[in-house]
Amino acid sequence: MNRRLTLVSSVAGAVLVALDGTVLTVAQPSLQRSLHASYAQVQWTSTAYLVAVASLLVFAGRLGDRYGQRRMFAIGMLGFGVASAGVGLAPGIGWMIGLRVAQGVCGALLQPATLGMLRAAFPPDRLAMPLAVRTGAIGLAAAAGPLVGGALVSGPGWRAVFFLGVLPAVALGLVALVLPGEDRPQTSRTPLDLPGALLLALTLAALVHTLVARPVSGAAAAAGLGGAALAGAAFVRHERRVASPLLPPGAIRSPAIGAALALLVAASASLFGTLFVETYVLQRRLGLDPFHSALRSLPLAVLMVLSALLCPVMLRRLGARWTAAAATAVLALGVLVLSGATGALAQCSAFALLGAGFGTVMVTATHVVVRHTEVAVAGVAGGLQQTALNVGPALGVAAGTALMGTGPRTALLVLGAVAALAVPAARALPESGVASLTHTPDERVRPGVPARR
Repeated sequence: MNRRLTLVSSVAGAVLVALDGTVLTVAQPSLQRSLHASYAQVQWTSTAYLVAVASLLVFAGRLGDRYGQRRMFAIGMLGFGVASAGVGLAPGIGWMIGLRVAQGVCGALLQPATLGMLRAAFPPDRLAMPLAVRTGAIGLAAAAGPLVGGALVSGPGWRAVFFLGVLPAVALGLVALVLPGEDRPQTSRTPLDLPGALLLALTLAALVHTLVARPVSGAAAAAGLGGAALAGAAFVRHERRVASPLLPPGAIRSPAIGAALALLVAASASLFGTLFVETYVLQRRLGLDPFHSALRSLPLAVLMVLSALLCPVMLRRLGARWTAAAATAVLALGVLVLSGATGALAQCSAFALLGAGFGTVMVTATHVVVRHTEVAVAGVAGGLQQTALNVGPALGVAAGTALMGTGPRTALLVLGAVAALAVPAARALPESGVASLTHTPDERVRPGVPARR
């Protein structure tokens, strides 16, 4: 695909997944009544999806590196569209949970591919703007999701929420499938590390399930975290011994990539944990309805979009190190302001700081992860980035839940500290601006021609 079509496909894939997550939250009360389901069963419609996605992202990225990012994107989009239609037609809650798992598997296939396709299509010094457009679109989708979901649930009903993305997903999947074939990836002869993929999937599944499943006893939480730790240790031991590891050594040993992933985890944990806590503050302490609560937080989405689009300029002038450090500090400041804010103006200002900080961190850290990974393993890089953005929010919400007993202000101060403590990690990021980055011979791409892999 040419660059323009690649960008459109990447943005559309990311937006569909983001919309699916936000509109589901609005639809859950209605589908619970309609399907006569328990609260725990309805919660599993989200938990099953999150576990499936988080556990498979890195392996799905590896599949894209081996068989082609566009092919994985097409399969993921088609499967996501079909599974979405199935969820909309589900006759019972059991069917719905099973189909949400299928949606998660397909989402795992397409999400790393959206970044892998951008890495292959754009030269390194032009990656920042496509990533900024992608991030801005995700911000818009997150803001529009509750409004669109509310309108659909109030009108046609909750099933219409899941039909929303069926036609776009199928159409984009078919387009990606029928276009002239892409070059055979350089890693096509590399053996797949199936034991490593299984161990990593077990690690992430146990971790994410323990974090997002509620209510959970202390013993169950300890067992889940212990199982994740054991599986993680076995994964690390396996990766050190296998000839063709799932995670390329160049990626996991790179200080820049490790720091960027740590920033993504910390920033998303701080943001989503804060949003979880502040929802209770707005609706229970201040007595606002969901609509007016959404209005107070609207500056977050607006500034997230604007900061993402301005981020390439900051990267050129300041470099990734100073841009990420400043943005993470702004995010921490936003949480700090929100912890003491009660009036509408103060809260809106705090949400604006959150959006500006997180949008910039997301573009900067993603740019570092994708830019500093070879094209041949861009799918794994995309999988790692997406995994960080799945684990971070789960950690943040779990922390917010655990800290709510101490009071919202204390919970917010701790979550702000998480972002503040991550600022020094930016020192491992490259200092130079985007424009000064050097190119390897295989990365000199003619305008309009995707890089060969």
